[in-house]
Amino acid sequence: MSNIIEAIINLVSNPQFELKRYSDSNNRANNMGGALEEYVKDLFAGTVGEKDEKLRNRKLSEVFSYLGNQNNPPDSIVRGQDAIEVKKIMNNDAALALNSSYPKSKLYSNSPMISNACKNCEDWTVKDMIYIVGVVHGEKLKSLCMVYGEDYCADMETYEKVKNVIKSGVEGIDGVEFAPTRELGRVNRIDPLGITYLRVRGMWGIENPFNVFNYIYTRDRNSDFNFMAIINEDNYQQLHNSHKLEDMCQHINGLDVENVEIKDPNNPANLKKARLITFFYKEKC
Repeated sequence: MSNIIEAIINLVSNPQFELKRYSDSNNRANNMGGALEEYVKDLFAGTVGEKDEKLRNRKLSEVFSYLGNQNNPPDSIVRGQDAIEVKKIMNNDAALALNSSYPKSKLYSNSPMISNACKNCEDWTVKDMIYIVGVVHGEKLKSLCMVYGEDYCADMETYEKVKNVIKSGVEGIDGVEFAPTRELGRVNRIDPLGITYLRVRGMWGIENPFNVFNYIYTRDRNSDFNFMAIINEDNYQQLHNSHKLEDMCQHINGLDVENVEIKDPNNPANLKKARLITFFYKEKC
């Protein structure tokens, strides 16, 4: 069964960071965001560099219970494991654009933001959420990080409270006709003919994990590629193959697993035990 550790093992065992060449050679994506998503799928499926599309598709079907679309989170769900959301940014300090979906510490099957296909892909109620963020320069992946939503963003109630306050305020405006909507508001019949409407939408964003966790991790500017993963201790102890990754630190240059403490997103005064997994890679001249 694949998991986040298996994806990291596949990354450090077979470093490939030319996303354009990777994408073109397999005829999978026509942009770097799409290429990054395909690359992440292959990390979890162990199919990086696989040229046979039939074999790759079969493996993806075995590893994933859901492969999503751009309109509904998440991007994928590892069968029996976690939900995955992949984000591409163009520079080291850029924030993540989440659009109408606020950050998720967990993914719930009753969320109105997910598709029926996602809800019915497994018998599930709640999934851990992994955010995977890649910094892409041109056609090359320069940095990648993986972090669980519960270690990165606050609980759902924090965002729902703000959303509901704004929604109630908008709907409380006198003299306009509101219609039911999942967005912050929709006003109908604005003009005398009654043919114009206004949609009020939220545009959520969040700082990227490299900046959020800069108190425990700093990228090596001299390396061609930087990788970081943060896994809280409770999740780490449940991963059956973590010892394999730790053993690999002995013979793979630039790979390290370190004990750290991270701030609780719901109360930064509390510190949580976690593992910081790092990998620095420099191309041979």
